[in-house]
Amino acid sequence: MYAVIKTGGKQYRVAANDKVVVEKIEGEAGAAVEFTEVLMLGGDGTATVGTPMIAGAKVLGEVVEQGRADKVIAFKKRRRKNSRRKRGHRQHQTTVLIKEIVAA
Repeated sequence: MYAVIKTGGKQYRVAANDKVVVEKIEGEAGAAVEFTEVLMLGGDGTATVGTPMIAGAKVLGEVVEQGRADKVIAFKKRRRKNSRRKRGHRQHQTTVLIKEIVAA
C-alpha cells in the first residue's frame, strides 16, 4: 500500500518503511510524526483519490534526523561593470521513516 501526502508545500509518494526527506518538521530524533493531508491511497490494483483530501486517512512516521541540504549558490555578475554578488543558502530538512499508513 502507498499514499501520496502533502507537507511543506510539496507532495510525496510514500510506502511503509520508506525514508523520506521533507521540509523541516519540529521534533527531535525519535519523535512521532503524523501526516493528515493524504491526497491519495493506492495499492492492490485500486486507488482512492481525495477531493482534495481523504477524510480520516493518515500516515504515521518517526523523525530519524534533522539536517540541512547541500548549499545552493546564487551568483550574479554584470559584465564589464566589476559588479558581482554571491549568496549561499542551505535549506533545513527532516528525514522521516514512514511507519504505517492508516486508511479511513
